[in-house]
Order: sequence, then structure tokens, then C-alpha cells
Amino acid sequence: MEGLDATFIWLDYAAVFVFGASGALAAARRKHDIVTFTFFAAVTGVGGGTLRDLLIDALVFWVVRPQYLLAALAAAVAVWAFGAGKARLAILGWLDALGLAAYAIVGAAKALAFGVPAGAAVVMGVLTATFGGVLRDVLAEEPSVLLKREIYVSAALVGAAVFVAAQALGAPELPASLGGFLAAFTVRAGAILFGWSLPGFPGRTPTDDEG
Repeated sequence: MEGLDATFIWLDYAAVFVFGASGALAAARRKHDIVTFTFFAAVTGVGGGTLRDLLIDALVFWVVRPQYLLAALAAAVAVWAFGAGKARLAILGWLDALGLAAYAIVGAAKALAFGVPAGAAVVMGVLTATFGGVLRDVLAEEPSVLLKREIYVSAALVGAAVFVAAQALGAPELPASLGGFLAAFTVRAGAILFGWSLPGFPGRTPTDDEG
């Protein structure tokens, strides 16, 4: 990918495949056809990276390298071929967690490569990691991940922040990437397994105004 070191290329492809698989699994829940499977996989796989590239004024990555679309297509075909039983649908959240952690790092890394300041690079990592999932939920008519109390965006924020901070302190790319990935995945895994969430607004709910 233009502007991204070779160290991150395989992580980027893996993120597209994993997010693409989560999109295809969302299509499976609705029993859509193979064309819709592919569309869901592509939009989910490349959606976050597309938004990032537009914001940092970079060439959109999958336009420059159509192989990314092939990765999303492969994810759709794999889900279609192997089915989407209860066990496979249950892994949707874990696939999403892996994609979230990978994309948080890739997004922040590309932003830094394009000279984006550290704070904004963290935001780019968050957008890259979460926007595809938001599009997936909208297409599948599922409750958006952004509207759930369970930690999601915060996991991407932690991972991107750890990576950017490590890079600022002079850490090599591989350890910085691994540290950011593990931080994001650990936080998201805790949310999935233990229902971790941030405190909600303590004010009155809409029902408090009724009666």
C-alpha cells in the first residue's frame, strides 16, 4: 500500500480478510445470495481504510491495489463454502475483534507515514478500525456497534494510542505494532467475555421526563 511500510502489508491484508469475513457472516444471518455476500465483505473489509485515505489525501488503497478486493472476495467465498452454522456465527465477534485490532495499527501507521500528527494519527487508526463495522451493521440492519454500551471504539483507541506512543518513543515498528495490536485485542476481548463497558451518562433518561 502506498505510504505504508512492507512490515504492515500482510497485517493489512489480514485485516481486510477478517473484516470481510465478518461482513459475509452478517449477510449469512440474513440468508442473502453470493452477490450480497461479496458486497457485504467488500464494504466491511475496505470501508474504514477508504475513509482514512480520503481524509489524509492519499490514493484509496484498494484502487491502487485491487488485490485487497480479492482478499474480501476470498473471505466471502470461504464463508459461503463452509456455511454459517451457530458455531461460525458465534465467531463473528471474534473476527471483528481481530480486524479491529489489526486495522487500528495499520490505520495509525499509514497516517504517520503521510505526516499526520500523532493525535490525528490515533484518530485515523480508530476510524480505520471501526467504520467498516458500522457500515456492515447498517447494511445488515443490525444495531450499530457504536450504540452498544460494550467497549468497542475504546479498544481501537487504546491500540492506536499504544502504537503511536511507542513509535514516538523510538520503539521499532514490529514491537510497537505487536504492543498496539495486543492492547486493542485484549480490551475488546474483555468486552466480549466479561461485558466491559464505560460508565454511562448519569443524567436522567427519557422516561424520567414522562408522567
